[in-house]
Amino acid sequence: MNIDWRSILRHLLQVVAFCCVVAVFTTAIWPNNFYLRQAVNALCIGLVTWGTIEFGSLLVPARHCHPGAGGGHGWPKGWRGVLLAALGIGAGFRLGDPLSCWITGERCLRSTRDQQIGLLITIAAGAVATFFFYSRGQAKALLADKAAAERDASAARLALLQSQLEPHMLFNTLANLRALIATDPAAALQMLDRLDAFLRATLSASRATTHPLAAEFDRLADYLALMAVRMGPRLQVRLALPEALRALPVPPLLLQPLVENAIKHGLEPQVAGGHIAVLAARDGGALTLTVQDNGSGFDASATQPSGHFGLAQVRERIATAYGEQGRFDLQSTPGAGTTVCITLPITS
Repeated sequence: MNIDWRSILRHLLQVVAFCCVVAVFTTAIWPNNFYLRQAVNALCIGLVTWGTIEFGSLLVPARHCHPGAGGGHGWPKGWRGVLLAALGIGAGFRLGDPLSCWITGERCLRSTRDQQIGLLITIAAGAVATFFFYSRGQAKALLADKAAAERDASAARLALLQSQLEPHMLFNTLANLRALIATDPAAALQMLDRLDAFLRATLSASRATTHPLAAEFDRLADYLALMAVRMGPRLQVRLALPEALRALPVPPLLLQPLVENAIKHGLEPQVAGGHIAVLAARDGGALTLTVQDNGSGFDASATQPSGHFGLAQVRERIATAYGEQGRFDLQSTPGAGTTVCITLPITS
């Protein structure tokens, strides 16, 4: 059984503070007993009540308990929770008062009226404290469920975006392959071999939510080798991945759509082709990934450039996976090339 000792200690301190407040009221009811005596009495009753409930809940099977905030043992369901609270309050009243008398060395001689008032105070204080801890536990459990649901929704959205990217890349490549079959069968065969190698490597890794940055660059090198068959010396490539950044986790197929976009819309329209540089660097607690080309460029002030499917999908994937911690910056000028810079938080 996993016990959250930090949570138990936090509850203990809260109970101590609550008992000190209760002692203020009991001192007003029985002014002949000074505050310190009342505080000792309230602490004894409160801690016995709390200990019975806190540790008693651990004895209830998990299937009869609400899930805790951390996914562990929570408050017992239904009548079990009511019974546990009643047992705790009863134990606090029966054992706490004699314990406080033993600690202070005083005799426990109380009138029937004082005992009745003490019982009512114990029940009221115990009920308030129990409801407080129960409500906070339920609120934390609901927040945990909400966070888990949001993570699941984000993962499903990322999977959808990724599934849209993969066929898009494949269809573009098959279109290129079809054109080569008629004009250059040897190059078409070489391209088909490269496509087979690329798909084998990609399909085995693309179902994960993240993979090492080194794997991302490896898949990128496979894709660029595939494109080099079509473009030949018109395609110049530079990949720069520092050794210290190779193990950092990133979403799969994050860079390939950007490179595909640069080739299709930037370099292929130019007779001389051009070069692409993919660079990784660390900037404090962030990872920056830059894709640069000296292609034809476009008007980056447009809300969504026509036909640039990969740019929109990568931007949306970053927003879904990282929220405000991730950035997607685009700079492009007609005739002067395009630069895309991705900034991701370093999580390990």
